[in-house]
Amino acid sequence: MTSIRFRLQVKACVAAGVLLAACAGEQPARPGRGMGSGAAGAPVAVVAVPVQARPYTDEFTALGTARANESVDITSRISSVVTRIHFEEGQEVEAGQLLIELDRRELEADVAMAEASLRKVASQFERRKALAKTRVISEAELDELEAEVMIAEAELRAARARLQDAYIRAPFAGTVGLRRVSVGDLVGPDTLITTLDDLRTLKLEFTVPEAFIGTLEEGMTIEAHSSVYPDRSFSGRVRTIDPRVDPDTRSVAVVAELPNPERLIRPGMFLTVDLQRRRDEVLLVPEQALVPRQGRQYVYVIEDGKAVEREVQLGIRAPGLAEVRQGLRSGELVITEGTQKVRSGSPVRIAATG
Repeated sequence: MTSIRFRLQVKACVAAGVLLAACAGEQPARPGRGMGSGAAGAPVAVVAVPVQARPYTDEFTALGTARANESVDITSRISSVVTRIHFEEGQEVEAGQLLIELDRRELEADVAMAEASLRKVASQFERRKALAKTRVISEAELDELEAEVMIAEAELRAARARLQDAYIRAPFAGTVGLRRVSVGDLVGPDTLITTLDDLRTLKLEFTVPEAFIGTLEEGMTIEAHSSVYPDRSFSGRVRTIDPRVDPDTRSVAVVAELPNPERLIRPGMFLTVDLQRRRDEVLLVPEQALVPRQGRQYVYVIEDGKAVEREVQLGIRAPGLAEVRQGLRSGELVITEGTQKVRSGSPVRIAATG
């Protein structure tokens, strides 16, 4: 009886095992997480756009400071008393125009003495020169007298130069500032008489981050705006780019020329600078096509019906777009939707194009 019960239990266990195996075999297979992204399997539906080179204008906004094209403090080279003033505050003057006269009586006397000294030594030289033909005096004595003549001529030129210092003139054309002296004042090299600024063209100084150095070039156009004139813009061109990058700020200094025929912009004013540079062959891709990983940027390019991962080097960023400087060619298809479902080598099906 016991052996019969044992055989029945063994048969029941075997039957249960067969039943479990059958159930396991009939259970439908669940799709794995990576089935859609594997190299094998059905193609993944994606949205792709062709990469095309198109014109693009680089823009950057900075805060600049206006400087006069030429600027100088007018002072005297000599110490003397002001006798006449020939300018008005804010007046436009030409290069060489007389601004200030100083007392020159002593200087004129120095010139007269130098002229008399020159006449004296020149007369002696001419008489001795005639005697030299008869060999009454030596060549050495004649050479000494000739040197004295040259010294007297130099002293006369120096005296006349000092006399000209009594006439203070504008070194260049510009606008005179406030007058700091009056007739009768004793002025010297340390005395500020007035200022002179060339405002017809201004220098606009600003800095640009080193990341934008590639978009700068001499001669490129800029647009500047001032809060003083909100409805006006001032056009200019980049004149100089500092060859060095500031190691502290990681920026480069730029100087632009800004025509100022109406004298609206004054030195020291702040202006907002808009840099523009047009480029004709720029590859732009939608930002959603980028796949960042470990500090690098990748895109998926469709080749022969498959997604191929490609590392790219980016340039400027625009709203919703990114410039690709290396890694892509014009005309290639990049995936913009579905990048999370594919991997390199996955078969894909283009459901739509942008």
